[in-house]
Amino acid sequence: MKIYTKTGDQGKTSFYGGTRVPKDDLRIEVLGSIDELNSMIGVTLCFVENEKLRGLLSKIQHDLFTVGADMASSHLPHYDIPKIQQQHIKDIEEQIDNITGVLTPQTSFIIPGGTVASSFLHLCCSITRRTERVLVKASTNHLLNSSVLSYVNRLSDLFYVLARHANNELEVKEQQPIYKYFNGVEKHE
Repeated sequence: MKIYTKTGDQGKTSFYGGTRVPKDDLRIEVLGSIDELNSMIGVTLCFVENEKLRGLLSKIQHDLFTVGADMASSHLPHYDIPKIQQQHIKDIEEQIDNITGVLTPQTSFIIPGGTVASSFLHLCCSITRRTERVLVKASTNHLLNSSVLSYVNRLSDLFYVLARHANNELEVKEQQPIYKYFNGVEKHE
């Protein structure tokens, strides 16, 4: 199979089933963001030693391919294509609840960073949130599986608590922002 097909040279690409759409279609933007997120998870895995977390991140990578298949075939509801289901969302919620249960309750915003793994997990969270914003825009003009939006929303929450957990696991203290006013006064949360 050749990597290049030359069929996209005029600024169009194909969805499942052969439907041609412009490459600036918001659904293509969502697919690109999902691909970027999957790549960032791959980078993150290079810095994660915890086997349970590695397994969870690997599962998310596979689930993101289901999200992509769902998005690329949303215009063909009668086809038997893998779809994001409510169980995907429940699985994430269970993970969030389990992780949150061992974390110190959060009382303020935190500055992303700490361990390398936590920093990359914060970046995964940010990419997921951007993906969600584009997904919302795409859903105003296209019929999409509503479970995809819920899944992506929960996924950003999961990455956030995973980032906190990565720091907590290595006893790295979370940093709270310091708000500095123009008169030099600082406010700590």
